[in-house]
Amino acid sequence: MRKLLLLALVGLGAQLVDGSLGMAYGVTSTTLLLAINTSAASASATVHLAEIGTTLASGAAHSRFGNVDWAVVRRVGVPGALGAFAGATFLSSLSTETAAPIMSLILLGLGLYVLIRFTVAGLPRDRVGLPLRRRFLGPLGLVAGFVDATGGGGWGPIGTPAILASGRLEPRKVIGSIDASEFLVAVAASLGFLLGIGAANIDFTWVAALLIGGMVAAPIAAWLVRMVPPRVLGSAVGGVIILTNVRTLLLSDWVDAPAALRYPCYGLIVLVWATAIGWSLRQHRAERAVAVTPSDGAEDRATTPA
Repeated sequence: MRKLLLLALVGLGAQLVDGSLGMAYGVTSTTLLLAINTSAASASATVHLAEIGTTLASGAAHSRFGNVDWAVVRRVGVPGALGAFAGATFLSSLSTETAAPIMSLILLGLGLYVLIRFTVAGLPRDRVGLPLRRRFLGPLGLVAGFVDATGGGGWGPIGTPAILASGRLEPRKVIGSIDASEFLVAVAASLGFLLGIGAANIDFTWVAALLIGGMVAAPIAAWLVRMVPPRVLGSAVGGVIILTNVRTLLLSDWVDAPAALRYPCYGLIVLVWATAIGWSLRQHRAERAVAVTPSDGAEDRATTPA
């Protein structure tokens, strides 16, 4: 019973982060399952089955708050489902240790770009509203879906920074669209795992615990992402991507950094990240004050007798 309660709390916390930042549900939940000696395929299958419910609830909540671009969902979600099914069916047992550091380097670069762009320049308004091309979203969905199924997570960490970096969609709609399209990925991956390893290797009680916790958090996260200013949200997402992937690289066989090096690095990243969020928040308030002041002045002039 204690383990089920812990799983429910993990599902709640993971979905709260995922629904707010567009990533981390699969990574967090799979990590816990692997820590209690669950096989990689079973852990990923458990998480993806739970994600059918959590992503459906999250997508519905984001849609209700106007956070979803359905054209993006369709163009990235269908290729993502194909990639997830292929990964779950044929390659879920294949080690991703070699590919993980390479992917982390790419994601780290995207994370740095997103953090710097949103912190320094705010929302990239010069391109917001321009359509995202199929030739960009299709391959992105295919790769992200494949990595998500084989690695137990990755749809958000790959899809969110890549679309954010394009500058064509504001952060809350990137997050809402990625969360909504993840439903297709979760369904396809679950079907692949059920065909590949069978239902006997999946603990459906664990699935239910993760699902309940995630569904409780979904509407809260959708509200939160609407309330947070885009500039602040962009800085927050960039920091998550950087911290997550620096940790992966430092723990990889490429680096294998000792704890004496890892923890100061984490501390420095968190310090820079917190400073960036604080700066973005101050700039947002300053921009809002500038935007309000002229209109107030205009109203005063309009009501002053000639």
